[in-house]
Amino acid sequence: MSNDEFVLTEFHQGVLIIKFDRPKANAFNDEMVLQLQAALKHATNDHHVRCILIMGTGSVFSAGQDVTVVLDANDYSYRQHLRRTYNPIILQIRQMEKPVLAAINGSVAGAGLGIALACDLRIAADDSRFVVGFLGIGLSLDSAVSLLLPALIGLGRASEYVFTNKPVNAEQALQWGLVNRLTPARQLSEQAIQWAVEIAHGPVYAMGLAKRNFNKAVLGNLKQVLDYEAYNQETAGKAPEHQEGLRAFLEKRVPRYPDIDW
Repeated sequence: MSNDEFVLTEFHQGVLIIKFDRPKANAFNDEMVLQLQAALKHATNDHHVRCILIMGTGSVFSAGQDVTVVLDANDYSYRQHLRRTYNPIILQIRQMEKPVLAAINGSVAGAGLGIALACDLRIAADDSRFVVGFLGIGLSLDSAVSLLLPALIGLGRASEYVFTNKPVNAEQALQWGLVNRLTPARQLSEQAIQWAVEIAHGPVYAMGLAKRNFNKAVLGNLKQVLDYEAYNQETAGKAPEHQEGLRAFLEKRVPRYPDIDW
């Protein structure tokens, strides 16, 4: 394991700012996942932290999982991977009884999208793009996207953007409730920190109880969904479509799914 820091943190007026910093697309490897889990654990346990702000450095919030990790592994198990990586992260964000904000710059996809959707509030740059991403390489959904995306924008819209892998632009995201606020890209960091500080000065204990209520009322089956996603992702990962999707990704071409006999 290297000593690289892929998740940076700083504390500002009650806000723990967590920044993804793994050029060029803030794609997750195992070390980055562990560092994010540790940062979220610290945020949960430190009573000085009253609000959490998650953002990405560079021009991308997060492209999700680094697929080269999959390519380099033998007998890769998506189910085991999800159980030790993104499933715990999603649960950490949702079970943390403190407000969690995401500041979304540039593109967000895959597990990065799941992390953004798990946050309580989202502010995005006016040039941001939301891509589901999984089906682009012949996979199913994970990181609670199958629950959180239709909860926010409706099942019909979610189905369209999952099946087509078409990006949702910033204006659509705002109109549909995928994000709460938009801001010019150059002002995103400033506006996000200002909003997080305002929230940190509010009744955070009561916010935590309200979040507990939301989890019970809307996301009561979150753990079961995460486990079922992992099961289906394991199935998808063994299918010929995924192999074709990965080959197309490496060869920088459009996948030829109709040619596959399944």
